[in-house]
Amino acid sequence: MSVSMASPGRADDRPANDILLDVRDLRTYFHVMDGTVRAVDGVSFSIRRGQTLGMVGESGCGKSVTALTIMRLLDIPPAEIASGEIIFEGRDLLKLSEDEMREVRGNDIAMIFQEPMTSLNPVFTIGDQIAEAVMLHQGLSRKEAWNKAIESLKAVGINNPERRVKQYPHEMSGGMRQRVMIAMALSCDPKLLIADEPTTALDVTIQAQILELIRTLQDQTGAALLLITHDLGVVAEMVHDIAVMYAGRIVERGSVEEVLLSPKHPYTEGLIRSIPSRAMRGQRLNVIKGTVPNPFNMPEGCNFAPRCPYAFEPCWTLDPRIEEADPPDVACWLYTPAPGFPAPKRGAQRVAGELSTGVRS
Repeated sequence: MSVSMASPGRADDRPANDILLDVRDLRTYFHVMDGTVRAVDGVSFSIRRGQTLGMVGESGCGKSVTALTIMRLLDIPPAEIASGEIIFEGRDLLKLSEDEMREVRGNDIAMIFQEPMTSLNPVFTIGDQIAEAVMLHQGLSRKEAWNKAIESLKAVGINNPERRVKQYPHEMSGGMRQRVMIAMALSCDPKLLIADEPTTALDVTIQAQILELIRTLQDQTGAALLLITHDLGVVAEMVHDIAVMYAGRIVERGSVEEVLLSPKHPYTEGLIRSIPSRAMRGQRLNVIKGTVPNPFNMPEGCNFAPRCPYAFEPCWTLDPRIEEADPPDVACWLYTPAPGFPAPKRGAQRVAGELSTGVRS
């Protein structure tokens, strides 16, 4: 199997310490009748100015909850942001008042949701909804905000924006509504754009147009981008760095080349091997055996151990974590000595070498 790699957006020559968003040990739990779900369980990552980070993983792994926690759009309760820091331009978003967060949300950080029909208000025109955000965050007059709405629709490739701005969401196709969502998100010139599965409900042709539009507008505005998706093909085309999530945790981080061409974590390898290819014509698709663990009854050790073909002694009792000061950025006992256990067996060492050099990809 091979993964086609392309240059993601622009050449990234910004200094390594130019951090726009720094998420540190974030934990978001949901308290429900059956118990507590640790939807985000110790997640850490950072995004530099102008950089694109792709967050990938199976449905339910915690990607969207991570984004909603950053935006502080969760209902509390039942949600609880148990611990962690979300440092945006030197300020911890978790310590801001709701009024202060409202100034950040939509103005400095904007989000594109995966289903625009449920995100757009059906009883207001497109122009009203964009103009409201612009007036709120940029202090423009009604007329100036309306003109800004027209300019925003034109920027995302909507023909005859003077007419479209007066239409309601139901009068537009799915692709047009997603363009409206992008126009709304970018209307206030945010520094960080979060795109949560922005092409899920669209056909393949429209998906490609929307992704190219996001990349073009990001190049023009210089905004950083957090792209949440389960599509590794999209990641290969769009991002600089990748964070792979499984069961509420990031299990591997690195550049797009490192992660896709030389995966280290067995889960990452499984995701890549499950992508269909022409060489597999007539053959069964590769799958990751087993199922995601019950969120109310997580394994004692590594969350992936019950599905991992390389699991050995420490995987069943010790919880591997990515340590900031001790690369590699992979949560796996194949690469990090497990306290109180001998080094991985010879076979496990061989597997780790194959994964890290991409032999199995």
